[in-house]
Amino acid sequence: MSQAKPLKFVSLLGSLRTGSFNAVVARNLDLLAPEGVDVSALSSVRDIPHYDADLQAQGFPETVVEMGKAIAAADGLVIVTPEYNYSVPGAMKNALDWLSRLPDTPVAGKPVAILTASPGAIGGARAQYHLRQILVFLDGRVLNKPEVMIGQAPSRLDPETGSITDADTRSLITAQLSALAEMAGRQG
Repeated sequence: MSQAKPLKFVSLLGSLRTGSFNAVVARNLDLLAPEGVDVSALSSVRDIPHYDADLQAQGFPETVVEMGKAIAAADGLVIVTPEYNYSVPGAMKNALDWLSRLPDTPVAGKPVAILTASPGAIGGARAQYHLRQILVFLDGRVLNKPEVMIGQAPSRLDPETGSITDADTRSLITAQLSALAEMAGRQG
């Protein structure tokens, strides 16, 4: 997609483990993005303290403020997360809880794509379902199709080399990023 001005997306990774399948996907987003789209990673959800209204009353943590500014300035948000216990990981939910409390919620009205990867057959579908419910409250504009749920991740991703080894998976991610770019372009 050729644009007069490149689109800037930010990615939020819900996994804490450096060698996770989802980290592999997140690190490859910029390489798989269509022409005219740049994808950069947000700070780690690891750096955000547990949500606490008493802590919020003292002022938002700098990591939350900076993450919110980066999302607000971006043309789109790409969330890459594993599925834990049929839902989103606690660290991801915590980050979204903090972001929802910022003034002028940065996710509101923002085009959002969701990607999940899992060793299981359904590739994180339940986490995506719950994440979509959470994003309703945040007023994010979630891209419906194409969905990216990478099942059987060990046969498609290689954490040791950091590569996406399956050509169909790479193509699907590129198609999703292209659709998000189209959505973001229509919004602008």
